[in-house]
Amino acid sequence: MTEKLSEATRGPLLGPLFDNGWVMVEGRDALSKTFEFENFVEAFGWMTRVAIWAEKWNHHPEWSNTYNKVTVVLTTHDVDGISSLDAKLARKMDGLA
Repeated sequence: MTEKLSEATRGPLLGPLFDNGWVMVEGRDALSKTFEFENFVEAFGWMTRVAIWAEKWNHHPEWSNTYNKVTVVLTTHDVDGISSLDAKLARKMDGLA
């Protein structure tokens, strides 16, 4: 079972994500980042690659795409907040971008 990140584990797991452009969502225990690509095809291709990992890990992002931008929100609904799965998927998204 996935657990909500404790205060002690947030710093080590989330600090590097904040350094890489992720931010907290105001009013929610969630992470957000907007990825920008060269064009729509690049953005959609990235979303497809991420979708394969999201499905494999059974952890799906909230996201939207407008032309070359993809805005992502990550939170774990089962624990009503950020879990290690969110950090893991965020790192994967950064690596695939």
